[in-house]
Amino acid sequence: MSITRYGAEGGVGTGGQKLPFSRAVEAGGWLKVSGQTPMTDGEIVEGGIIEQSRLAFENCFAIAKEAGYGVEDVVHVTVVLTDARYFQSFNKVFAEIFQDNPPARICSVQDLVVDCKVEVDLTCYRADRA
Repeated sequence: MSITRYGAEGGVGTGGQKLPFSRAVEAGGWLKVSGQTPMTDGEIVEGGIIEQSRLAFENCFAIAKEAGYGVEDVVHVTVVLTDARYFQSFNKVFAEIFQDNPPARICSVQDLVVDCKVEVDLTCYRADRA
């Protein structure tokens, strides 16, 4: 089994810092997408939890698409919210994205190392790539 790393050269974080991890790693039909925040060009995009959640997912799906995976391949999502009051609004975005095929999920409330409201990661699987 081979391992493919996407973005291993390091992405760009807040303040232009080079990030020391892969954006995603694929092995045996599995794709793990690193946690994504509502960031564009190394800067957090302002907005409420709905806007920030949508952008965090868009960033995840852009990486998944680069690796050949789509929303239909998502089997698990990890979510970190910075405030429990965001939970219901986040769930609306989650339901909108996954509709009738929701993946498994864990959602926690924690501080994040960047000043935003949400971080999301994805685990995808494609049997044809196993």
